[in-house]
Amino acid sequence: MRIALLFIALTLTSLLWGQTGTLRGNILDKETGEPIIYGTVLIEGTTVGTHTDLDGFFALSELEPGSYAIVATYIGYDTARLAFTIAADQVVYEKLYLSESAIQLETVQISGRRAEQRSEVYISKVTVTKSEIKAMPSTGGEPDIAQYLQVIPGVISTGDQGGQLYIRGGSPVQNKMMLDGMTIYNPFHSIGFFSVFETEIIQSADVLTGGFGAEHYGRISAVVDISTRAGNRSRVAGLVSVSPFQAKALIEGPVIKFDPEKDMSASFILTAKKGLLDQTSQTLYGYASDSLGLPYGYTDIYGKFSLLSGNGSQVDVFGFSFNDDVNFQGIAKLNWKSSGGGFNFKLIPSNSRLLIGGNISYSGYNIEMLEGDDEPRTSAINGFTAAMNFKYYGQNSELNYGFEINGYRTELAFRNFVGITIEEVSNSTEIGGFVSYRYITDRIIIEPGLRMQFYASLGEFSFEPRFAFKFKMGEKVRFKMSAGVYSQNLISTVNEKDIVNLFVGFLSDPEGELYEPGTTTDAPHKLQKSVHGIAGFEIDVTDRIQINIEPYIKSFTQLISLNRNKLSALDPNFQTENGKAVGLDLSGRYETPRLFVWATYSLGKVTRFDGEQTYPTHFDRRHNINFLFSWKFGGSLLWEAGARWNYGSGFPFTQTQGFHGQQTFAEGLDTDVLTNNPDLGVIYTEERNGGRLPTYNRVDMSLKRRFILGEHMNLEIIASVTNVFDRENIFYFDRIEFQRVDQLPILPSLGVTLTF
Repeated sequence: MRIALLFIALTLTSLLWGQTGTLRGNILDKETGEPIIYGTVLIEGTTVGTHTDLDGFFALSELEPGSYAIVATYIGYDTARLAFTIAADQVVYEKLYLSESAIQLETVQISGRRAEQRSEVYISKVTVTKSEIKAMPSTGGEPDIAQYLQVIPGVISTGDQGGQLYIRGGSPVQNKMMLDGMTIYNPFHSIGFFSVFETEIIQSADVLTGGFGAEHYGRISAVVDISTRAGNRSRVAGLVSVSPFQAKALIEGPVIKFDPEKDMSASFILTAKKGLLDQTSQTLYGYASDSLGLPYGYTDIYGKFSLLSGNGSQVDVFGFSFNDDVNFQGIAKLNWKSSGGGFNFKLIPSNSRLLIGGNISYSGYNIEMLEGDDEPRTSAINGFTAAMNFKYYGQNSELNYGFEINGYRTELAFRNFVGITIEEVSNSTEIGGFVSYRYITDRIIIEPGLRMQFYASLGEFSFEPRFAFKFKMGEKVRFKMSAGVYSQNLISTVNEKDIVNLFVGFLSDPEGELYEPGTTTDAPHKLQKSVHGIAGFEIDVTDRIQINIEPYIKSFTQLISLNRNKLSALDPNFQTENGKAVGLDLSGRYETPRLFVWATYSLGKVTRFDGEQTYPTHFDRRHNINFLFSWKFGGSLLWEAGARWNYGSGFPFTQTQGFHGQQTFAEGLDTDVLTNNPDLGVIYTEERNGGRLPTYNRVDMSLKRRFILGEHMNLEIIASVTNVFDRENIFYFDRIEFQRVDQLPILPSLGVTLTF
């Protein structure tokens, strides 16, 4: 098998070489040096062409020796033309600079999404940009990707407070969140409206809800891959912003100023934001603080240095510090800290068709929670990643391969309800490699791939084939599908019976016995694994209206969780389940320069089998509807109105059968069970998650006005209302107090942002 794979790889590589030449280059904004993303590049007089990537980079291979001219175009910019000559086996690098056009052709709409769809299978993938995030009605007038992700088909959020994201049947630990190649272990603050990611510096975010390619690893459900932009290469710029929810600032500028005549430029960008709800909520939103209150505070800092060389090679160095703090007086206190840094690089060798990329990064996360008089619950994960990837471009093909090394340490200390302390410390090492090949014709895109992952600390090897395919049935209809096998070692400490999952801890390398669900038969391995199968259609109803249909199935062949209910030291620390997620995601998009409408519907069913019964998970929302609307109007389009409606069917819960006095036997045999006053314990029904909570229904609206104060200075005022109709959406039912606790009520806000 290995010999066959090596032969295929070498054959494909040789096909790419031949007796032809390769043109590579970057398309940049002539004034600022910013990359032109998804710009179009064509060989003049032919249909041979491509589009640029997130760095403005492009490659055209297998060009016959001779003289050519390339033409670069992008909406809102004048066309650029460049003549060049290429010889056999020669690699030529060129830069093209585009100038903003004096005439903005609003009747033309060039979409980066459409450009990707021409060269990628683009299944179970949503690419999110900063402008799309900012167009959404935002809580507190603060646009954040955490709020936008909840609109994406297949994504479910369980609450405004402590809400995590569940993507097509996967729990949060089964979703990999990445920032510039780093793993961010907890990307969402305890107040569920905000993430650690600063919207103003997001270049793009790829949300892969399933069936992702061989280059992604380490999670069995989904991947969210966020890239940040470089700082301004031509001038010092920034912004300051304040609202009742948070305050933030950004500063950026050149270190080596961009000049089209020079071969090198460098820039920096630094952002900071701080949550203010813990200080403002009692005054402004006292009515929302009757139950759990709004004692949420956080501080996020991110910095990046970027260097771009004359031949298109680049290096980014970055670092971050994210902190979260919650204090429910007399109930629980929680804080977590996350920090790390690293660098990414892309090298473009002068005389080779090879494109080399990679990253080295470190990321750490520590969390502590104190409830009443109990001992603190603590967890930590700290680790590094080193990765290299290589890419060859053919005229109608692309070969990718690479490898990664990951090492991390996890720690957990936790005492359960019967006083048994669970302590786990693990050191893990993972080594992985992948190869994938994409071949494109006028009608077909085919992309087979293979990932091989070795979990050294467990002695487990995972062989993971991946496959994606697209067939262009006509000019307006495309069929697509993907499938793959996935594995991960990381385990979450979150328990679905927790009312509010604020404590998000991690474990790896489950030690001791591990059995198949409900048996004493040894599990076949100590990994979490899944198999994905997805199909669908893209339909271009018109140039501006697109419909996407995707049925899917995810089979979770083994899931591992912490046995937090162990009754003795002899019980295993971990337990296994298996499960299945099946569903159908529908979305329709209408987009013009003034109007953006996005409607999504998700039908899903998520179940687990614990060895005794098959039950719906606590995040099994069968029906979920989102409608997003944004409209720019007025002179120079200085006004923008937005609205979002979300409807979801009720979540499952396990019903109450009765109550009992819960004796903890804290004094052992000397415990006086006749005269002491035990806590009230709950007797649950035998059917797990057999009940359903009421439906969820919320409307958010916003109105934005931009004032132009100078050439580079703007003032933006955002008025927003979350939960406009003050809908009483249930959060949970307190069984002990026998009262209903609702999500957050109506929250009006006014935010101000000054950019310069």
